[in-house]
Amino acid sequence: MEYTKITCKLGNDHELARELLMAELGNAGFESFVETDDAIEAYIRSADFTPELLTADNLQRNEFFSFQYTAEVIADQNWNEVWEQNYFEPLLIEDQCTIRAPFHDSYPAAKFEIIIFPRMAFGTGNHETTHLMIKTMLEQNLEGKNILDMGCGSGILSILSSMKGAGEITAIDIDEWSTNNTLENAALNNISNILVRSGDADLLTDQQFEVVLANIQRNILLHDMHAYRKVLKPGGILIMSGFYMTDLDAIVVKANSLGLRLERSYERSDWCAACFSVIHGK
Repeated sequence: MEYTKITCKLGNDHELARELLMAELGNAGFESFVETDDAIEAYIRSADFTPELLTADNLQRNEFFSFQYTAEVIADQNWNEVWEQNYFEPLLIEDQCTIRAPFHDSYPAAKFEIIIFPRMAFGTGNHETTHLMIKTMLEQNLEGKNILDMGCGSGILSILSSMKGAGEITAIDIDEWSTNNTLENAALNNISNILVRSGDADLLTDQQFEVVLANIQRNILLHDMHAYRKVLKPGGILIMSGFYMTDLDAIVVKANSLGLRLERSYERSDWCAACFSVIHGK
């Protein structure tokens, strides 16, 4: 599949400005990001790209950042080499979970070791939201539980679920890069209990899950949360990330309206993850 890469150079380049720009670009449809020393590279399917995406007021008149960009078409390629060249390093989360690529020779030992073949799919653990999701999952007893992984990306959360003893796992993503990468990474980790499906929340009908995982954009979470709730068993939990701490109130209000109660939340570099449980009787 052909992708378009835009290279953004910020006028006032600092960490928060980068995070906010990537969040807005994500809302505009860009799927993956690579940070370099002096720029942010953002990728979107060429069929979905128009220059008008970058002229919206929330990008061009944002009080927190300004940027200039160049665009180029990137043909299908070996994304493993791309990530290796951009220094995807092994990662240790909470001293319990190591995430590495097949090309890493040295990495920290941990209870859980996940191998990720990094292509276009989101989810190497390096982004704060993936880190927060894994941190929250490490605290949960997933033994024998049916898991739904919405927006599965690289499949990293599904793989961790399996390693923690989950039963049946359903991984869903709208992007074919992600579904293919999830299948590839499941095989790399000798995982056989993940059902990978291509689509969105419309696929959720009469299934039932004890745990729903969703690391997606804020607006999609708010739009699809009712679908997650519909398939969540009594006593189940919903773990979500992909939004900022400033968005938590809106997420909680929506969740409460669906009979979900906030159990805990975590923050990392202004990003947030939240764990919800079903309110008794709802």
